[in-house]
Amino acid sequence: MTAQNYETWTRPLRTHPGWLRILLVSNKLLTAVVYISYPALLLVLLLTQPAALPQVILTPAVSFILLSLFRDRVNLPRPYEALDIQPLIHKTTNGHSFPSRHVFSVTVIACAFLSILPWLGMVFLIFAVFMSIIRVLGGVHFPRDVVVGFLFGLLSGWIGFVLL
Repeated sequence: MTAQNYETWTRPLRTHPGWLRILLVSNKLLTAVVYISYPALLLVLLLTQPAALPQVILTPAVSFILLSLFRDRVNLPRPYEALDIQPLIHKTTNGHSFPSRHVFSVTVIACAFLSILPWLGMVFLIFAVFMSIIRVLGGVHFPRDVVVGFLFGLLSGWIGFVLL
């Protein structure tokens, strides 16, 4: 991604305030829905399938910690640091762009739901794709960041919910 690419991709959002508002609200709303749904899933499991609880807690938790350690080691700059752009999503964090932890988290939580409620897991995987697009258009991640975040989320989910 170059600064020129970013400006081209985001021009419609910058010239239509309503579209920009949709992007910003969607960023917050998708994050909130998934992060509120996950504790709700844990509560439902506690009441109905307590044996599934350790796997549904440990898979996202362990993989989140491992991803965060990896991200700290790699510590790549964000688009607004590396390119001369004004991001649509306001963020002041330096570095830690690769991989996207937002996209990873939504994806691994989607995998948790896939293992319990497959139809809702599929909805959350679609949310992860939308979150990927939002984070790139928002200027806080490069495309590679969200692709790798998504793939790491799928890999973590596969290991934690299929192999184990």
